[in-house]
This record gives sequence, structure tokens and C-alpha cells, in this order.
Amino acid sequence: MIFDKIGAIRITPARFFGFWATLFTLVIALTSCSDDLDVQQSYPFTVEVMPYGDKITKGETVELRFEIKPEGNYTNTLYTIRYFQYDGEGSLKLVDGPVLVNNDRLLLESKTFRLNYTAKSDQQHRFLVVVEDNFNSTPWEQTFEFNGKDSGDDDSGKTLGTISSANSVTITPIAR
Repeated sequence: MIFDKIGAIRITPARFFGFWATLFTLVIALTSCSDDLDVQQSYPFTVEVMPYGDKITKGETVELRFEIKPEGNYTNTLYTIRYFQYDGEGSLKLVDGPVLVNNDRLLLESKTFRLNYTAKSDQQHRFLVVVEDNFNSTPWEQTFEFNGKDSGDDDSGKTLGTISSANSVTITPIAR
């Protein structure tokens, strides 16, 4: 029978190593391939902020313009925004959108957006804005500071500041 034929086959060193080489090749070929497609979904991003006035009085509104710049493009990436005010009293509102609640996340509908900050006091105003994506990558953070206008301001408080694109803001007055 078949066992008699198997027993009659003489095992030579070439057959022995050939068998193991073939078996090893099959195991490697079958286990090294994956049907999963590697798709990168999470990309680092920065947020660019346009220059803005750094002085504000009670009842005045300052517009802040933002643009999210991801390093790659994945269509299902969602961005949220939240803020925390730790000096002064004021409200932050998405232009054509809702008022942000202190430390609550709000979904951004676009990578470009504008916020209006309205002062409710004459003191110094400072708040932190945080933008995050839905993949829990490193969030973008920036602190915004506004000083109260003095009656002696000859430029009516329209001093512009320049903003660094890092995680903090540097305000440098520009002479007009």
C-alpha cells in the first residue's frame, strides 16, 4: 500500500533539506502577508492664527481667525474646540455659530473658522483655546491675552500683535 511506498523512499540529505526548505518557505509565505491595508488616519496638525488687536474695553468684540493645517489629509478627521478663561470676564462665540461654554468641546464644521471674543469687564482678559482631533493626537493650544485700553492710548487700542505658530502666543506691538 501507500505506507510501503513511503517506507521504500530513501531519504537522502538533499531530500531532507529540500523538504524542510519547502516547508519553511510555505510557512513564511503564508504568515508574512496581511490582507489589512495600512491607512494612516491621524496626522499632526497646527493652527494658524491671523494677527489681532491686543487691547479691548468692556462691551468691545475682537475677531480671531483660525485655519487648521494638517500634515496629511484624511477625510474622516473631525476637529473640536474648547476654551478655558482664567482672567477677566467675556464670552467666546463661533461667528455664525453658538457661544462656547467654558471647557466644553464643540465640533468644528470647517478647517477655517472665526471666533468673536466680547469683553464683559475692563480688566485684563486671558483664555486658552484648545483644538483637538478625533484620533487623540497631540492637541494644539494657545493662550490669548487682551489688556484693557487706557484713556491715553493714541492709537485707540489698535495695536496689532504678531503670533507665533507654536503652542503659545507672543505679542509684539507694531508701530504705525
